[in-house]
Amino acid sequence: MNSKIWLSSPHMGGTEQNYIKEAFDTNWIAPLGPNVTGFEKDLESYLKEDTHAACLSSGTAAIHLALVQLGVTLNDEVLCQSMTFSASANPIMYQGATPIFIDSESETWNMCPVHLETAIKDRIVKGKTPKAIIIVHLYGMPAKVDELLSVALKYNIPVVEDAAEALGSTYKGRKCGTFGDYSILSFNGNKIITTSGGGAMICNTEKKKLNTIFLATQARDQAPHYEHTQVGYNYRMSNICAGIGRGQMEVLDKHIGFRRDNNTFYKELFKDIKGVTVFSEPSDNYYSNHWLSSITIDESSKITSEQLRLLLDEHNIESRPLWKPMHLQPVFSKYPYYGNKVSENLFLNGLCLPSGSNLTNEDRQRIKKAITLAFS
Repeated sequence: MNSKIWLSSPHMGGTEQNYIKEAFDTNWIAPLGPNVTGFEKDLESYLKEDTHAACLSSGTAAIHLALVQLGVTLNDEVLCQSMTFSASANPIMYQGATPIFIDSESETWNMCPVHLETAIKDRIVKGKTPKAIIIVHLYGMPAKVDELLSVALKYNIPVVEDAAEALGSTYKGRKCGTFGDYSILSFNGNKIITTSGGGAMICNTEKKKLNTIFLATQARDQAPHYEHTQVGYNYRMSNICAGIGRGQMEVLDKHIGFRRDNNTFYKELFKDIKGVTVFSEPSDNYYSNHWLSSITIDESSKITSEQLRLLLDEHNIESRPLWKPMHLQPVFSKYPYYGNKVSENLFLNGLCLPSGSNLTNEDRQRIKKAITLAFS
């Protein structure tokens, strides 16, 4: 059998081991050190906009610490995009708060500004002004940032920007990860760049960054002994993982180029196949890193998205349904939801295709052959 073609596998640039070796040679095997500082500076330089980065153990940890710093506590309400990975919503539960899920709009597949405002108005009428809004840039596609931030500003609700999938994507020329009161990145193994596991909090002030680091290192107060006046967390990134990240930053833009090339490949492949739409930018305001290239298949197609997934699997090619919306997940089904069926229909009819920056021409030819056969 042919080797497995993965949906999105890690892609090393070659210099990562230099940073790791330096960490070993200098015995910086700890959740601090020159690589952590260096990686944070690399991120700040890349994102610009006077950003301040704090490297953490995961993107989930970053969302959690954002909610902690925004004062989200027991029985508070947090508005969250429904169509996303569960890591966007789980930290709401960590704080004992209530998630309020918002449907997507059909252009970017991200949080719908209209449903967002409807939800805010209704929650206020019910006596609860939401404490935060978690927006997501799905599959690297920037959300309708101006419209969402306008609604948030109107009701004075802070925004947590989940840019876990969107490092390198831009909205109106500005990098995703720089729009929120707190913004988060992920460096999980399948992301645009990886540190094996890891993430970062992107802050708009140095004070927020320092407080994030304080909370992420067990909230240890200044004292010769261990003194704690508030609850802390063990969320800091290790110097070894940060070394991988420093090497990955050197190839970030090149790898984004490869993923965008994959999206172009799929557009060409599906242009004459009836019933299939390749997810792409709605206008020049949006620049997606195309972390994952995705399609939707409508009723005019010969096959369904699930049939295509199974046919690709027979050829040892991994694909995956779009995110199942949070309001349909058993663990979250009892919580309020505002919208209609945009995210539900996307889940039922959508498929993520192999999108790694390390896909070879041979891989793409195998994918083309399998897809052509599936629709013949």
